[in-house]
Amino acid sequence: MQGLMLLQQTFDLTDKEAVKQFAFNFEWHYALDIGDDSDQSTYVSEKTLWNMRHLLTENDLYQALFDIPTRQIADLCGVDPSKQRLDSVHIFSNMRHLGRIGLFARTIKKFLQNLKRQCPGQSGFGKLEKSLRDRYLSKEEGSVFSMVKPSETTKTLQNLGEDLLTLVRCFRDDSKVTSMSCYKLHVRLLEEQCIVGNDEDGGEKITIKPNQEVPSDSLQNPSDPDATYDGHKGKGYQVQIAETYSTEDEAPALSLITHVAVESAHQHDSKALIPAIEGTKELGFAPKQMLTDAAYGGDDNYQRAAEHEVGLIAPVPGNEPKGSIGLADFSISDKGEVIACPLGHPPLQQRINKKSRCVVFDRAICAACLKDNQCPVEKGTHGCRLRFDPKQLRIARRRALEATPAFKNIYRFRSGVEGTFSEFDRKTGVKHLRVRGLKKVAFCATLKAAGINLFRANAFINRKNTDEPGPRKPLSLLFRVIEVISDTKNRLQHRFSTLFEKKPFSSHGILQNLNPTGFRCV
Repeated sequence: MQGLMLLQQTFDLTDKEAVKQFAFNFEWHYALDIGDDSDQSTYVSEKTLWNMRHLLTENDLYQALFDIPTRQIADLCGVDPSKQRLDSVHIFSNMRHLGRIGLFARTIKKFLQNLKRQCPGQSGFGKLEKSLRDRYLSKEEGSVFSMVKPSETTKTLQNLGEDLLTLVRCFRDDSKVTSMSCYKLHVRLLEEQCIVGNDEDGGEKITIKPNQEVPSDSLQNPSDPDATYDGHKGKGYQVQIAETYSTEDEAPALSLITHVAVESAHQHDSKALIPAIEGTKELGFAPKQMLTDAAYGGDDNYQRAAEHEVGLIAPVPGNEPKGSIGLADFSISDKGEVIACPLGHPPLQQRINKKSRCVVFDRAICAACLKDNQCPVEKGTHGCRLRFDPKQLRIARRRALEATPAFKNIYRFRSGVEGTFSEFDRKTGVKHLRVRGLKKVAFCATLKAAGINLFRANAFINRKNTDEPGPRKPLSLLFRVIEVISDTKNRLQHRFSTLFEKKPFSSHGILQNLNPTGFRCV
């Protein structure tokens, strides 16, 4: 079952397609160590597949299906983890992209449908006005929200906000209704999209927030509450991917994905660097050098990466200061003492403490300097002062390093991760998933990354054993799975046996033919 789910995500198959391949594809039988073609060995229902996937997802067991094969592939192919690169890719879950009107209407409709099903009496659905119920549950009335003229958008949003406030206030004292997840989405939508105040008569008045005031982690679709918004890429999620790489001067090596982390789209990339370094260390792939883009290259990340003994190679975020002379052009010792200006003139005095540096130069010399208007030194009554702190000095030195050919020669390998994202999408369909929710999206993305590692390991082994430039068999991956990750079963049996003891699925027959020592898995 574990192998079936791994191959399903690798080849981007639906449940129906995966069950068909499991039953009739002899390559899958070989890869999954199915010794005969009897119905007992080759048949699995879609319900069983769904239950097993739910089991892995809810208990966070799918991470082992990435970690264990990755370790064994690294040992088999001799992967050097010292050089790695990190970036993120945006992905979409199986949800509709709604505008603000559609978001309000869909959230209210979902709440009314659940309220009618769970609380149909006069204390619940029955106590609402008929006009309010029909406005969202009637097909004729509900279609009005999909045909709103641009000139009527503001008025329609205001009416939707008033209905939303009415529903929230109507059931706020009903513990049964307030415990419903769809009611909690109502409250969340009201807080994120609206401002509730008092009118002239002392009653409540609702105002719709302007678009720019709505937070990026706001609700995007009631069907997928975990999805958020990224200003550059849109709604959905993002996946942080770290992989090894080799330079042209080194022997050809396998590029292996060492870290996969799924997060909401609104999260900034700068927060993902240290978790990625720590994650690769736990997996046994501690990097010595990490290539990233400017989003990860803040000074705080630079310092924290150094604490983990990792050299961060990334451009400094933000614009360079104006002027042809920067702080890095001054002669500064390792202790932070300024020895001389760019033209070689020593300072008159300087004050150094932990937070700042203040250096005073001769006013007469600075006034006669030809580059006076390009220099960061500030003119004062008692001299020309240069003020900076250790952070500004570090950033200045990094900016100076970015202009060197040595930095450009190293940093050019960062763009290779874009090819990984392209392969990730073309082979596994990771950018458009069939699931919703952060856990399910993480399950799919993690197993698809494990599949990419299998593809790459298979091609690397075949290329290593032949003079031909590429793999000898188009689907030879399936014949290598057993060899690459043969002991995954043994490492996961204990987890699954404990889990099955707690949650048996006797009604579906999952345990009738399986036991803790009889799993057929990769």
